[in-house]
Amino acid sequence: MAGPGRRIRTLPTELNKVCPDEGEGYPVYPKSYYDLDMVPNLRRSNSAFSKSKRRTHCIPSTNEKENLSAWIPENIQKKECVYFIESSQMSDSGKAACECGYLKEQHLEEAIKPVMFQGKEWDSRRHVQELSTDAFGDISFTGLGQKVGKYVRVSSNTPPRIIYQLMTQHWGLDIPNLLISVTGGAKNFNMKMRLKNIFRRGLVKVAQTTGAWIISGGSHAGVMKQVGEAVRDFSMSSSYKEGEIVTIGIATWGTVHNRNSLICPTGSFPAEYVLDEESQGNLSCLDSNHSHFILVDDGTHGKYGVEIPLRTRLEKFISEQTKVKGGVAIKIPIVCVVLEGGPGTLDTIYNAVTNGTPCVIVEGSGRVADVLAQVANLPISKITISRIQKKLSTFFKDSYEQFTESKIVEWTKKIQDIVRNRQLLTIFREGKDGQQDVDVAILQAMLKASRYRDHFGHENWDHQLKLAVAWNRVDIARSEIFTDDHEWKPSELHPMMAAALIANKPEFVKLFLEQGVRLKEFVTWDTLIYLYENLATSSVFHGKLQKVLLEEKERSAFSKVPGIQLHHVSQVLRELLGDFTQQLYPKPKNTERHRLSIAVPHIKLNVQGVSLRSLYKRSAGRVTFTMDPVRDLLIWAIVQNRKELADIIWAQSQDCIAGALACSKMLKELSKEENDTDSTDEMLILAEEYEHRAVGVFTECYRKDEERAQKLLIRVSDAWGKTTCLQLALEAKNMNFVSHGGIQAFLTKVWWGKLSVDNGICRVIMCMLFFPLLYTGLITFREKRLQSTSCLKRFRAFFTAPVVIFHLNILSYFTFLFLFAYVLMVDFQTVPSWREYVIYFWLISLVCEETRQIFYDPDGFGLVKMTSLYLNDFWNKLDVCAILIFIAGLTCRWMPSTLYPGRIILSLAFIIFCLRLMHIFTVSKTLGPKIIIVKRMMKDVFFFLFLLAVWVVSFGVAKQAILIHNEERVDWIFRGVVYHSYLTIFGQIPSYIDGVNFNLDQCSPNGTDPYKPKCPEISEAKQVPIFPEWLTVILLCLYLLFTNILLLNLLIAMFNYTFQQVQEHTDQIWKFQRHDLIEEYHSRPPAPPPFILLNHLQLFVKRVILRKPATRHKQLKEKLEKNEEAALLSWEMYLKENYLQNQQCQQKQNTEQKIQDIAERVNVLAELLDLDRVKRTGLVEQRLVYLEEQVFQSAKALRWIVHSLTSSGFGSEEDAPIMVPSRAPEMKDDPEEEVPEFFHTLYHVSARNLLYPNSTAVRFPVPDEKVSWEVEFEIYNPPFCSVEMQEEAIPETLRDSLENLSRINFNSMDGDVNRQSFHGTYMVQDGLPLNPMGRTGLRGQGILRFFGPNHALHPVVTRWRRNVDGSIYRKSLKKMLEVLVVKFPMSDHWALPGGSLVPGEALPPKLKRVLRREFWPQFQKLLNQGTEVFKGYVDDPRNTDNAWIETVATSVHFEDQNDVEMKRMNSFLQGCDLEVTVRWQVVDQRVPLYVNHKELLKKAAVLLGAYY
Repeated sequence: MAGPGRRIRTLPTELNKVCPDEGEGYPVYPKSYYDLDMVPNLRRSNSAFSKSKRRTHCIPSTNEKENLSAWIPENIQKKECVYFIESSQMSDSGKAACECGYLKEQHLEEAIKPVMFQGKEWDSRRHVQELSTDAFGDISFTGLGQKVGKYVRVSSNTPPRIIYQLMTQHWGLDIPNLLISVTGGAKNFNMKMRLKNIFRRGLVKVAQTTGAWIISGGSHAGVMKQVGEAVRDFSMSSSYKEGEIVTIGIATWGTVHNRNSLICPTGSFPAEYVLDEESQGNLSCLDSNHSHFILVDDGTHGKYGVEIPLRTRLEKFISEQTKVKGGVAIKIPIVCVVLEGGPGTLDTIYNAVTNGTPCVIVEGSGRVADVLAQVANLPISKITISRIQKKLSTFFKDSYEQFTESKIVEWTKKIQDIVRNRQLLTIFREGKDGQQDVDVAILQAMLKASRYRDHFGHENWDHQLKLAVAWNRVDIARSEIFTDDHEWKPSELHPMMAAALIANKPEFVKLFLEQGVRLKEFVTWDTLIYLYENLATSSVFHGKLQKVLLEEKERSAFSKVPGIQLHHVSQVLRELLGDFTQQLYPKPKNTERHRLSIAVPHIKLNVQGVSLRSLYKRSAGRVTFTMDPVRDLLIWAIVQNRKELADIIWAQSQDCIAGALACSKMLKELSKEENDTDSTDEMLILAEEYEHRAVGVFTECYRKDEERAQKLLIRVSDAWGKTTCLQLALEAKNMNFVSHGGIQAFLTKVWWGKLSVDNGICRVIMCMLFFPLLYTGLITFREKRLQSTSCLKRFRAFFTAPVVIFHLNILSYFTFLFLFAYVLMVDFQTVPSWREYVIYFWLISLVCEETRQIFYDPDGFGLVKMTSLYLNDFWNKLDVCAILIFIAGLTCRWMPSTLYPGRIILSLAFIIFCLRLMHIFTVSKTLGPKIIIVKRMMKDVFFFLFLLAVWVVSFGVAKQAILIHNEERVDWIFRGVVYHSYLTIFGQIPSYIDGVNFNLDQCSPNGTDPYKPKCPEISEAKQVPIFPEWLTVILLCLYLLFTNILLLNLLIAMFNYTFQQVQEHTDQIWKFQRHDLIEEYHSRPPAPPPFILLNHLQLFVKRVILRKPATRHKQLKEKLEKNEEAALLSWEMYLKENYLQNQQCQQKQNTEQKIQDIAERVNVLAELLDLDRVKRTGLVEQRLVYLEEQVFQSAKALRWIVHSLTSSGFGSEEDAPIMVPSRAPEMKDDPEEEVPEFFHTLYHVSARNLLYPNSTAVRFPVPDEKVSWEVEFEIYNPPFCSVEMQEEAIPETLRDSLENLSRINFNSMDGDVNRQSFHGTYMVQDGLPLNPMGRTGLRGQGILRFFGPNHALHPVVTRWRRNVDGSIYRKSLKKMLEVLVVKFPMSDHWALPGGSLVPGEALPPKLKRVLRREFWPQFQKLLNQGTEVFKGYVDDPRNTDNAWIETVATSVHFEDQNDVEMKRMNSFLQGCDLEVTVRWQVVDQRVPLYVNHKELLKKAAVLLGAYY
């Protein structure tokens, strides 16, 4: 049995006509529209046209043109008349025309002279043939801008898949998230300006935000023109090409004006189309604002409506396709939007509602739309013929005379059926029901339709959420989905959460977190892998991850690239965070991966073929691995530069300061490899923002508690690779953070060690030089106990303070330099003196200290890494250079032959040792910034020297070539080219450049004197220079001009710029670099060189001999206890919330934000005023209508009075008119609208569906008021239908026929056939029984077996739904049932296991297909023991006036879960027919069953007191 909302199902034979086999790339989709199980999507073409981005307004390339020119004629045809039969009607031009509408000269020659006789009457099936289409390509509207669209002429029989393939693969359209079919009046009509603006704005908004396709008629008139103008207004106001709206016009080729300009067999690129409305006559022009045109051709001219069947098939085909968007796989939903319209529009709405398509009716647009809007909220019993007649006379004033009585009856029946499906009908009323935009109404219509679909429980709500996520409309999700009607479990949102993350929809992520999604439950090992598998391919991180996978493939010799695992991600993250961190996701030692078991609903969400639901179906024995899910998601968002997502996730984090600093570090590293300049800037800006966040949170913490805030700096963060906040900030070069007052105070405290920071440097130096002063109270300690402690502890506390160690090393270093200088200048003997040996010993201590720094590895980085870190420091490189030069000089010094070169090399080493003093002075707040400026200026000098070298060399070579002839001495060439040219800049001009100052005694004529330069070119006779003095002087002047004036001033400007730039941030830079010096002396042994060797000896014994590992001092890195760390992080998180609240308050106080808020409030107030005006205008209109009605009644009463007086009588009382009440209505449209929507229908409904199943018969329309046989219905003339087919293969003797009608005994047992009705004796008229429930609109037997009652049996087999522990599951305090349901082949619905009875049989054939033969007797006993819940007439679409179905429903309930009979029945289910599917279905009001079966199930549930 089928319900009233039966969906059209395509038979397999029809499917084969539409879709080829899977091998061609287009699988068949036989499932219903709202079945969201994942099905394979259409494969994309490999052609150049298969692009993700649309090319609607781009001129195609040559290859694209050739591809289209080859593919379209091969796959798409047109229709053309091939037989000319002259029509009785003349054409508009007065010439003879064919029955097809075309003129005689427009036919082919073969059509005018047919080869064979094809009949005298023109028949489109025989006289029209298909040929390759000759009109396709690009269309440009002359004089209407440069906008270029696409068009194609197609045959009316073209398969929808071909057109869909053309649009998605060759036209490059993205698969839509929503299909909006706009229908209505084809002629121009008037709408209120406000309503027109609301419609245009809403239509464009829903198309833009959801990625929808808009389908209309495509002509420049009526509702199509409104759609085009809406798109035009959007295009003019939008500057984003990616925001173009796909508007597809499906029009009839034969009604298009100027269509000849579109014809070109090889394609037009573009075709110039002239929109000429003045000369179009009965034809229509195409609308210039549509982006694509499908022109449907049936071979006729001037015939409208040809495109409707193809449009219907195409929309249905598109709605059956699956779209994967944002991680959500959905069947493409479709909605019908109705403006105005006539009879054809009503048929469109009726067909849409019948097929389950939701419709949005725009009230106020006129005609059909207003008729439906007026009656949509009325109960069906009040939608009568007289009311519809009245509405038609009101809204169809011009054409009301064309409505016959039968037409009004048909309209009444269709409107009743439309309104009966209220869940599919949404009325958009301007300013009412909270609706202000059409886009909200359209999306609400989709969700409302989904809400009433046969989805069970959560699956229905999940379907709605999938639509909202696909549309990216979080406002709809908040208002329509997350309501009090359904309580969402956090685990049910996990798949959608993953989809929202992948699709970068931060608003949905925020919404899901508000709805209770816990990241600790959501983030699992597999979820993380899944998220990284779906990284944005354009991100730098994705490229680095793929590189790691390729390297592993090469190392392991795999045949293919291995799948992404978290240890691969960890490798890339360590590159970004730095090698000082440990792996965030260590590589598992075995193949077992850690997972978390989470129960989620039975839904399918797919991204790239992977099911999200599978991520959460895990065994209970596995646990999650990730220690910090917030960190994991934060990293995933940051590496893709997704700011909004990262902000939301960071707000959830505990270790927020470390997280912000780590994000800053990763972004800065990624920006170095990003090729796109805009993306690089965005990354750097975001990195700076996270640094500011870290500063903000730390400031809050420091204000509350300095000690705890400083503990946050040095706390070892296990979540971020066992590093600290301070270390992360230093590696990321976050100068703002490091220069924070709280951090500098901490560094100062570390610098002073256990000493009080209030001690002056002078007192420290005095105690250094004369340590007994320590015991006089001159030096104070931070810890009070050290003030009164023993001498040794106080001595140790003083001399281990970094500030003391630093000054001792300064004193030691100055002593070393003084002694070194003395030896070089005074005491450098052939045999080294004792002072020189002291220097050697001193240098050994320096070498040992540098070696100690390399081997000091408290974090376990390894020797290679420590060496790399050591050499990264500039001052360490300077130390190594000085030591190596010193060793080279020392080696030469010990050889008598190289004693002097050795002293020279040692002198160079002394210079480098002196330069090392600058590092010592960086601790000074005065000198430190200046040293930084000098370092920056040195870089400028190197760039300047490059420019200077160009001028120096060019001038030097030219000068040398002009003056000197063939100088062969290399040293003098260098002097002449470089040295003299360089000195010229500083004023030492060579005298021989000018002949006036030439002196032959100062040069060597032949260049033989090694101490004199070679003389210039001179005259042998006069011994005077012969070179061109004017040229050398000019060159010298130009050289001095460019070098002295231009380049030197450029250098000064560069120095000035560097100084200004560094000076602004000098304090920050100095504070940042100050840390390195403090850390160095904090970890340095206390004794200065050369006494430091004693400390080195102690360390050697401890590390090498005793094998004790190196440990970092707790002042810079401290591992806290778990309880202490948890308390500290909770405190940090609390203060982070304060910081975020303060930020929000500051943002609200911002002037720009205030202006924006005021503007929004003014707009809202203006809209409210407009709505109030509309409401008041509506009230005035209602009062005027009421006044007109009262005046009409008064006039009628006056006429009666006059008539009575004229006839000299008062008339009878019953003839007096009834006066209406004298009060006006309130602000309601109609008092009748207050009637509740639900009402009980007394007559059958499904039995009056206009389309009879499995046949072409159409019922006579029977409105509700004409159902009863007792009601007079003069025009009732139903067709007769007796289809020669059966539900099952049965003998012909068991089926009635018209021939044996006279032998049938109705209302009695007719042999084995029971002709008796459960409702008593039924009438028999003209030998045919009459349906006891009234008219159905169809006479005859239909597809049923017997005239009269056809008896059926439907067992309702139930059991209790149970929890895992065996207890009965309850909902709303009521027990829940599970019912046995079956699904037969070629059916979209589940059904109860039963059906029509065969005479003489106890069980229906359908039930026997479900059960094995050996269980039939036992099941019969169960039926006999069961309880009858219903016996009577069944409202079935197969019923007719003379044949109907009656059934007996028996409840068979198994109380115990261990019931032996139930277990035995389960073992015998589905024994005969393997194509039949059987399952236990949870009972709910939306259980996917036929409507009449639901009624039977409801009665059984009520009988058992169960939930329904």
